[in-house]
Amino acid sequence: MDAQLVAFTLFAAGMVAMPGADFTVVVRNSLVSRRAGVASAIGVAAGLLVHTALAVAGVAAVLAAVPALFRALQLVGAAYVLYLAYRALRSAARPRDMAQDVVTVRAGGLREGFLTNALNPKASITFLSVLPQFVPAGSPAMPRTLLLASIVVALALLWFPVVALLVDRLGRWLRRPRTARAIEAVTGAALGVLGLVLLVEPVLA
Repeated sequence: MDAQLVAFTLFAAGMVAMPGADFTVVVRNSLVSRRAGVASAIGVAAGLLVHTALAVAGVAAVLAAVPALFRALQLVGAAYVLYLAYRALRSAARPRDMAQDVVTVRAGGLREGFLTNALNPKASITFLSVLPQFVPAGSPAMPRTLLLASIVVALALLWFPVVALLVDRLGRWLRRPRTARAIEAVTGAALGVLGLVLLVEPVLA
């Protein structure tokens, strides 16, 4: 058994499952419809694919070497997360038109999931710093790194659709107007905090 591969899989599973902007966006869209939630989940996995590809190609090293570029991308990501927070809080503050939400979120779920993940440059830096630790000494780096990157994407493709399906399973209770608006408020606040952290961090750095 490849102990390093097992260790990386466990580490990656924890990293993927850790609640954050990706998780929040998938849950929010799943409240509208199962299809919208799964679309968001696939979008998140696609965003992870971008980061792993960048790390494998070494482009992430450029972000680490050029702080101004990294901070610019971080600000763009923060702005997008704050935009999602604004939408969630606005939705929580007014009566919901569920039929209209289904049309709107179904169309944008994939895009939201992808952009929420892809616009976070920290993911590329994380992959760049972590992946080499699990490449055995003397082994070809490229095939091993591709395998590790594939594991991360595969775990995302498993985890986030499961989250979407579980939320949809509880949908009858979660979609009650009062409950749905409360969840919108909580997710909006969570996204707002995440967006502010991303916004303030490069300014204070």
